This record gives sequence, C-alpha cells and structure tokens, in this order.
Amino acid sequence: MITKDVLRQVVTKQKNEISVKRETVRRDILDEILKWIKDDRVLILTGIRRCGKSTLLKQLMMETIQWGYVNFEDERLLDFRAQDFELLNEVLIETYGTIKIYLFDEIQNIDKFETFVRRLQDEGKKVIITGSNAALLSKEFGTRLTGRYKAFEIYPFSFSEYLKFVGIDTKREDWYNINKKVKLLKLFGRYLIIGGLPEYIKNQDKDYIRTVFENILYKDIITRYSIKREKIIKELVNILATNATSQITYNSLKNTLHLSNAITVKEYITYLNNSYLFFELLKISYSIKEQLASPRKIFLVDSAFHQVCGLTFTPNKGRNLENTVFIELKRKGNEVYYYANKNECDFVIKSGTKISQAIQVCYTLDDSNREREITGLIEAMNTFKLNEGVVLTFEQTEEFKVDGKKIRVMPVLRWGIEEND
Repeated sequence: MITKDVLRQVVTKQKNEISVKRETVRRDILDEILKWIKDDRVLILTGIRRCGKSTLLKQLMMETIQWGYVNFEDERLLDFRAQDFELLNEVLIETYGTIKIYLFDEIQNIDKFETFVRRLQDEGKKVIITGSNAALLSKEFGTRLTGRYKAFEIYPFSFSEYLKFVGIDTKREDWYNINKKVKLLKLFGRYLIIGGLPEYIKNQDKDYIRTVFENILYKDIITRYSIKREKIIKELVNILATNATSQITYNSLKNTLHLSNAITVKEYITYLNNSYLFFELLKISYSIKEQLASPRKIFLVDSAFHQVCGLTFTPNKGRNLENTVFIELKRKGNEVYYYANKNECDFVIKSGTKISQAIQVCYTLDDSNREREITGLIEAMNTFKLNEGVVLTFEQTEEFKVDGKKIRVMPVLRWGIEEND
C-alpha cells in the first residue's frame, strides 16, 4: 500500500511542474480530440514513448477547466496498486478542488486500472488517459468499456509540426516560390533522416534515441511480456529495421533466427507492434485466408530509430521516403494495404468497401525504375477500376496518361499540402 502522504507529494509536485509555462507546438490532432471533450466516452491517447503524448495532455488542460492530473511514470508510484485509486482520488480533490476531467498519463503501468476508469465514468466524470502500449486496447479493457471509449493514435511530429518546432513559418504558396521551395526540400531531406521525435530534433543526441529505444525494448516488451530470449528479439529488431518497407514472412524470419517454429516470431512482432515501434502492412485481398498467409511489409514508426537499430549505417533515401508516406497515411487515419500480383504497388487506400487510391513511392522516377513503378501502379489501378494514380517522389513533378488513365508524379511535400486542403 502506498501512503497518502506520498501521493500528496507526487500530485503536488506534478501540479507545480504543469503550471510552469513552456512553449510547445500545437499538435495537429488537438482540435480533433477537443471535439470529443463533451462526449461521455473515455478518450485514449496511445503512441510510442516520447512522441509528445504528455505535452498533448497539457495542451488539453489549457483548453479545459476543472481537471486533475497524474503521471504514473513517477518512480514513487512503483508500489501503486488498483486498491490505491480511491486514496489517490481523495488527494486529487484536495489538491485541485472540483474535478470534472481526470487526466492520467502512462496509466498502463497500473494493473486493473480500467476498473477505476469505469467507476469514474459511471459517476459522470470525463477521463482522458495516455499509454505507450496498445495493451490499453486489450480485450479486458474493451470488455469493461465496450463502446465507451474513443481511441486516438499519436505519432511523432509530422513535417508541418517539425517546421513549427524548428521555428520555420510556411504558407501553402511557398511551394510555388523557387527559393522557398528549395529551402523546404532541404528541410524535408533532413526530416527524412532525423524523424519527428521532439526531444531528438532539439538535441540531435544519439544517446537520447538509444535510451528511448532501450526503454521501449526493455520496459514495454522484454519486462512486460517476460521475454527470456533477449538476444533473439534484439536480432529480430535489427532485421526488421534493416528491412523496413520490405516484405517479410514469419517463416523466413524463423529460419534467419534459427528458431524451431514461426509462432515465436509472430508473438515477438506483435509485441513490437503493441509498443508502436513497428507496423505491419497487409496485402490487399478479399480472401482473409490469402491475406493472412501473404508476406507483410514492415515499417518503422520514426526514422530516428535507424540511428540505433538496424544493420545499415547510411540512410536509404527511398526507403525513408516510403516509410514517411506510410506513417503520414496512418496519421490521417487511412485504411492502408499494399498491392501485389504480377507487379507491386506500394499503397492502396480502402474507403468503405472500395479501393479509392493507388500510390507508388520512389525517391526519383528515372529510366532504371520507371517501367517497374508505372506498371505496378497501372496494374493496381486496373484491378480496382481507378482512373487516376499517384507516384510520390522527393521533388519531381509530371503528369501523363497510360491507356487513358491519368498518372500524377508529384513531390511528397506537395501531396501533403493537397491532402490537407
């Protein structure tokens, strides 16, 4: 049991830290979350460690009133148990007064936290929680709060947020100013390498990224799931990071890692997905059996992690660009797949029951890859009866038709601008 005095110390200290004004970048997703403040459902903000969830909570505090806050990452709460929640509630009311909105940071550290959250909700309180593990959406949590929560996935900074963070003010028309366009492309090239983790953008310290990565690996995966074979999962992470954007199969990974079965590989990748370090992309297929049996493409949540995991030391511009496009599609809430038959198309977007977009990504479209990239895109367009397709590049712009179908070649930056219109 934790004492009330310790809880007072923690809550008071955290309240004082919050009251210190710090300049932060307003997250693009903030307005969308604010739309649901008056809704009676629990709001869940999940995402990888250090992507800005805590800052986002503080931005929510600035837009609301009568809230109370606890960050469960505080080491003094290591002995906190589910039965201590009522004592914590007393301390919160003592410290903050009337509370209508409860904000709990990294609450997944507390076993059976969902029982207390459900009780607060039954009492008419608004609850907003964050966590760095998809276990927040586990079967148990879903059972206790079925239909009573709304989840938001939080990602590292988008490029537009990155620009704000480094103090660059841009407008839509900047793309059409040659000098500003060159500057934007240079900044975007840098973003493709260092990624969007706020603290890393600020300090450029590889030791920081290494610490974040090790916290994810040890706290969110090895310790949480009681993994004994540390060497195997570390090797797996290196292989996945090295082959980001490529197709993988559990069986091929099993053979590479010299394991006796592929179930271990599947479990480990699930844990990595739950921590938001990696994402799997499935092949589009109307047969669930075929979809599950097909190779998956693997993506890394942020290019900064290439600094500390993976076996290549020179940034692969093409892969980084494709990875960035994938994360941007995820950030916008798209249902994304890849297409593969005789040829391959990097991304197809499903809207309802239909495929609405086909997207190919390459750093530069030239004589060495043009036929391959266009053929894969056209095949996907024909399969899903699309009249227009997109090839995203670093800086090229072009437009042409193939068999009466329109192909737009455009820079990722311009595509992002048009997607936000």
